[in-house]
Amino acid sequence: MGSLLPVSLLVLLAAAYRGGGGARWRRAARAPGPGGSSPTPSETSVPFWVRINPEFKAVPPGGSVWLNCSSSCPLPENSSLSTRLRRGRTHSGPGWVSYELVDVRAWSSEVRCFVTCAGETRGATAKITAYKQPQSVILDPPVLVGSEYTLRCHVTHVFPVGFLVVTLRRGGRVIYSENLERFTRLDLANVTLTYTLPARPRDLLQPVTCHARLSLDGLVVRSSSAPMTLTVLAWSPAPKVLASTSIAVVVGILLVVGAAYLRKWLLMQSPGRGGGGP
Repeated sequence: MGSLLPVSLLVLLAAAYRGGGGARWRRAARAPGPGGSSPTPSETSVPFWVRINPEFKAVPPGGSVWLNCSSSCPLPENSSLSTRLRRGRTHSGPGWVSYELVDVRAWSSEVRCFVTCAGETRGATAKITAYKQPQSVILDPPVLVGSEYTLRCHVTHVFPVGFLVVTLRRGGRVIYSENLERFTRLDLANVTLTYTLPARPRDLLQPVTCHARLSLDGLVVRSSSAPMTLTVLAWSPAPKVLASTSIAVVVGILLVVGAAYLRKWLLMQSPGRGGGGP
């Protein structure tokens, strides 16, 4: 019995050594070798960015624009552009592609650029706005009709009319403003605004101006007319009645006084009052 105990201990120690060595071998087999190993699925994604330049561009109706799509992907698999606008020429180089968009007539368009790298697709967005600043803003000289001024402002060759606001100012203060969002046509247009302003003495010599403003998603375009001065003072109905009454009263008084003097003169010229008695 005593001789079997050391042998049993040796067998147990050998088994433990073989188990530990096996575990160390399995761990070594899983560790990457000098040349590396196949990446796990979480390592397949390659971080990269996609940019489009410019991100915002305003062009006249019917104009064209170039957009550059670039990325940091070392080996892009694909690059594309998504837009409803008409496309023209295309140029490309290492890490970039330039796209031409022609005959831009929609007032606002969204353009998206996509790049695929290592199986992952990312994109960037640009906004294209087509507009035409008014060729002119003209305020006609004020016309006095009765007790009101008629103001007429002309805004010519503007686009898009639906985003136009026309404002009249007197002495720097807004007296009327109109939003033309009801107009939806996609072409250049002329706009005429007519407004009647009550004539008051305090408005005499006050300058009046017409202003046109286009507000296009952060882009604001302003134009204004030369000032016109209110130089004619109109009589309101109340002063007219008062003036007419005053004139009638004065004329009546003069007639009464004149009749009294005439009667006195006639009496002095009558025969009964000429010469004295015996």
